[in-house]
Amino acid sequence: MSTPLIWFVFMNLSILLKPGHCTETGDQVLSITPQTQEQVDILRNVSTHYETVLWQPVSNEYISTQVQAHLYVPANSSVTVKAILQKHGITHKVLLANPNELTKMQMKNDSTDPRSSSTFYERYHTLEEIYDWINRTAQDNPRTVKVILIGSSYEKRPLYVLKLSFNDRPNRKAMWIDCGIHAREWISPAFCMWFVHHSLSFYQQNSEITRILDSMDVYVLPVMNPDGYKYTWTTIKRRWWRKNRSISKSGFCVGVDLNRNFDVDWGIKGSSQNPCEEINCGPFPESEPETQAVANFLRRHKDTVQLYITIHSYSQMLIFPYSYTFDQAENHNDLLEMVQEAAQRIKRYYRNTYTYGPGAAILYPCSGGSDDWAYKLGIKYSFTFELQDRGEYGFLLPPSHISGACNEALLAVKTVAVKVLEKTQAPANDHTI
Repeated sequence: MSTPLIWFVFMNLSILLKPGHCTETGDQVLSITPQTQEQVDILRNVSTHYETVLWQPVSNEYISTQVQAHLYVPANSSVTVKAILQKHGITHKVLLANPNELTKMQMKNDSTDPRSSSTFYERYHTLEEIYDWINRTAQDNPRTVKVILIGSSYEKRPLYVLKLSFNDRPNRKAMWIDCGIHAREWISPAFCMWFVHHSLSFYQQNSEITRILDSMDVYVLPVMNPDGYKYTWTTIKRRWWRKNRSISKSGFCVGVDLNRNFDVDWGIKGSSQNPCEEINCGPFPESEPETQAVANFLRRHKDTVQLYITIHSYSQMLIFPYSYTFDQAENHNDLLEMVQEAAQRIKRYYRNTYTYGPGAAILYPCSGGSDDWAYKLGIKYSFTFELQDRGEYGFLLPPSHISGACNEALLAVKTVAVKVLEKTQAPANDHTI
């Protein structure tokens, strides 16, 4: 064999052996579309074995015909899983051939100081970095930002809320935004940081954010599930963790889905009392300290908080109550009008499509969700925003996509908040005699 040919073979072999190219032996995320009920049953079985992790839908009970399911398959199970799918004629394709490389990309962080780095908000951050950012933000903005400790997590990590308040007018109303209720949804805490930064940077410059901050206080909880979020940063294998880290009485399984733990139709639909399940609702409503802290805070402020927004990913959806029932909310038309306008503006400005509607109708029925609970508490403008994307990257949205995802969500938040002000504020006096 001639020297040039040897060099050519060596170079191409080295390319094939790089992570992401060896698609048959590396970890992968598969997109699988069952066509029959038999195939649904087989996929449900596969999704609970072989160390696989179901990305979408969240539980195998939601797997259905003609609907894509996204399944993470570790390298040591790839051959077996694909053989089962092929044997039963279940169509699938590789959605992500290099999830480990994408995870490493998400964890890479070259910027540390939010005051000096323009790319700070275009990176994902560890829990410790987020805590440091919370303290620095309050220190740098003492007149407008206050840190409130509303409780602590199962593992005794603090639950910090940032209160943004730009004036002391009497009878001020408020809005609430929480992020990071599900540990693996890293774009969610990134958005809370983005929102705070935008609010502080563009007050008196952007008309919508100025109007909102002049009229309302804003409470922002950047990480509602700090134990789970911390856990997803420990190793690549823990990246897909969803729940908190509470230990069940049986001791065999860990974690409760905090978005099934609120006291609204608890434990009835789309949840499980099996502590090993992803949608474990816990032993009783508000059993988890994280849920209880948020619920107690909102109960104390239910007369002032008019707008509740919880940030999730992924699927690009703007959701409002109800999720636990197909019944329509009392102000269904107002809620629909708001998310419709938000989706239209996102489409107009960013050319991206968001589905919108009540949760049970456009996603699936589930009980114990925070938005339904907030609505039942009396916060009549209550929403869940599912950020980018629709599955191209899923939970592994690259840092380069953070700005796009956050700007879309920011536009939705501002649209909804302004509409709430229009519907709730008394008309200004015209001072005529």
